[in-house]
Amino acid sequence: MFKSLIFFARYFLFWLLYFAVDRFIFMFIFHIKLRNIPLSQKLVAYYHALRLDFSTAAYISIIPLLVYTFWYFTSREKIKFNWVRIYNAILIVLFSIISVINFNIYREWGSKVNSRAIEFAIRTPNESLASGASSPIFLTLFVLAILLAVGFYLNFVLIKREIRFSKTPALAKFAIVILVLGLNFLLIRGVSHAPNSQSMAFYSTLQILNHASLNTEWNLASSILASSKAKKNPYLYQDQKMADLEVENLYKVEKDSTTSILKTTRPNVVIFILESFTADLTKALGNEDGVTPTLDTLAKNGVSFSQIYATGNRTDKGLIGSLAGFPTLGVASIVSWPEKMQKIPAISQKLHQNGYQTSFYYGGESEFDNYKAFILGHQYKKLTDRNTFDKKDMNSKWGAYDGLVFNRQLADAKESQQPFFSTILSLTNHEPFELPVNYKFGSANNVQRFKSTAFYTDSCIGSYLSEAKKQPWYKNTLFIFVADHGHLLPKGDHEIYEPQRYHIPLILYGDVIKDDFKGKIVDKTGSQQDLSATLLAQLKIDSKDFKWSKNLLNPYSKHFAYFSWDNGFGFINDRHAVTFDNVGKSVLYNNKPEDAKQTNQILNSGKAYIQSTYQHFINL
Repeated sequence: MFKSLIFFARYFLFWLLYFAVDRFIFMFIFHIKLRNIPLSQKLVAYYHALRLDFSTAAYISIIPLLVYTFWYFTSREKIKFNWVRIYNAILIVLFSIISVINFNIYREWGSKVNSRAIEFAIRTPNESLASGASSPIFLTLFVLAILLAVGFYLNFVLIKREIRFSKTPALAKFAIVILVLGLNFLLIRGVSHAPNSQSMAFYSTLQILNHASLNTEWNLASSILASSKAKKNPYLYQDQKMADLEVENLYKVEKDSTTSILKTTRPNVVIFILESFTADLTKALGNEDGVTPTLDTLAKNGVSFSQIYATGNRTDKGLIGSLAGFPTLGVASIVSWPEKMQKIPAISQKLHQNGYQTSFYYGGESEFDNYKAFILGHQYKKLTDRNTFDKKDMNSKWGAYDGLVFNRQLADAKESQQPFFSTILSLTNHEPFELPVNYKFGSANNVQRFKSTAFYTDSCIGSYLSEAKKQPWYKNTLFIFVADHGHLLPKGDHEIYEPQRYHIPLILYGDVIKDDFKGKIVDKTGSQQDLSATLLAQLKIDSKDFKWSKNLLNPYSKHFAYFSWDNGFGFINDRHAVTFDNVGKSVLYNNKPEDAKQTNQILNSGKAYIQSTYQHFINL
C-alpha cells in the first residue's frame, strides 16, 4: 500500500518542481528589480512559497486521489495510471500559458494575473491582443517553450504509468484512505488556524519578492472566486460607522464656497480624457522636455492643478473617477456591475438636466469594459465610437487615431446647439503605441514609442485648438484636460504602489477663464474624482450627489487624494503619502516614516476610505 502512495509523493514533487521553475523564471525576467537584493532573501521566497505550492498541488491531486480511492477498494492488483500524464500535460500547457501572461501583465500592471485580466481577455479579446502587442514576443515564446519543455520532461520522468496494490485488510484500507484524503485537505486549507490566503506567501517589505513567492495559479483562482463576491466587504478595518464618520469628516467644509474662475456659468464644456498621460510626460510636472509642448503651454495660460492623482491604474477606473467622481474599489471595479454603475451620478447627467447637449467621442470599441453602459446610462445623447468611422480609418489595433476622433468632434460641434458638453476619450497613447506618422522620439523600444505617441496626441490637441479658435463657439468654451491614469513609462522607476505612478495633469483652459486666473497653479492635493464637484461648482450646479468628490476651488476643502490598485491603496495629503498592501497587511510606501503619529492618521483615513467606498458599492 505505502509503495503505491509513493506515486503521489512523486506527483507532488513534480508540481513543486514545476512551480519552482516558474518562480525562477519570474525572478530572472525581473532580475533588474532584484539586483540589489541579497541572494539569501531571494531564496527565502522558495520557502515561503511552499504553503501555497502544496495547496495548489493538493487541489490538482483531487481527481487522481478519488480515482485511486475507487480502484483501491476493488480486487485489482494493479491499475493503469497513464491517463494522469495526459491530465498533467493539459495542466502544463494551461499553466505555462498563464505564466507567460502573468509575466507580461506584471511588467505592465505591477500585479499578478488575476480575474480582472481574465475578464479583460474574455470580454474584449481584440483589445486584449492589442494591449499585449507591446510585450516582447520572442521572450514570451522562449519562456513558454522552456516551461513546456521542463514540464513535459518532469512529467515523463516522475509520473509512473501504473500503480500496484498489495493485499490490505478492509479496515486498514478505510483508515489509510481517510488519512490520505485528510492530509490532502489539510494541504489545501493549510495547517494553521487561518486558512490559506495570499498573505501566506508574503514575507518581505519588497513587494516583488512577495509576488515571486505567491503561487500564480493559486492567486488567479482565488481572485476569480473573490470577484464573484460583491456582497461582502473585503476591507473591514474598523467599525463601519467609524469608517463612514472618518470619510464624512474628510469632505466636511466650514463653508460651502468657491473661487469663481469663469466669466460665465453657462459655458460649453469639452473634457479630454487622455490615455496614459502621466505627469511624468510633461515639462511642468515631470521635467520631460519636448513631449507635451501643447499641454505645457496650456498649463501656463490656463489653470493648472499640480498635485492631482488618478484614482486607479486603468482606463475604466479613470473614466468613472473623472466623470462620476466615484473612487476605485481595490480588487473590484464597478464597471463589472452595470446595474450598480447606473446608480452613481455623472457630470453628463447633471449638465443634460440643465439644458446641455451631451456627446461622447472615442475611437475604439465603446463596449470595452462596459464604457457604453456607462455612457448611454448617464445621459450622453450622442455616442461616436469606432463603429461610426470608415473602415479605412481603422488603422490602429485599438481603432481610429486621436486626430480623426478630435476632428470628428470639431465637425459635430459646428452643428451642436449651445451650450454643449462633449467628452473625448483618447486612445493612441496606449500599447502597442502605434502611429499613423513618424515616431518623433524613435520606435526602437517602448519608451521611445510611448513618448512618440504622447507627442502625437499632444500635437493633435494643438491642431484641434487652432481649428476650434476659428469657430464662433470657442470663446464660450471651457476645455478640460485630464489623464485617465498614470503609467510606468517613460521613467520606468515607479512601482504600482508608489504615488508618482498616479500623478497626472489636470488643466482648465479657454477664453472663458477670467484673465486674473490665467497661468494660476493650484498646488492643493486632490484627485481626478474632484473634477465633478469642482466643475459643477463653477457652473453653479448642485453637486451634493457626488459624495466622493470635493471642490478643489473651495478654500475650505481638505487637501487629500486616495487611489487603489488590485489589492492595495494609497492616501495622500499635502505633506504625507502612505500606501498599504491589503494582502500582506503592510505599509509599502511612506515618505515620512519618522512621523509615526501622522502616518497612523493617514493610514487610518485610507483604511476608512476604502472600507466605506466598498460598503457604498455593496449598498448600491
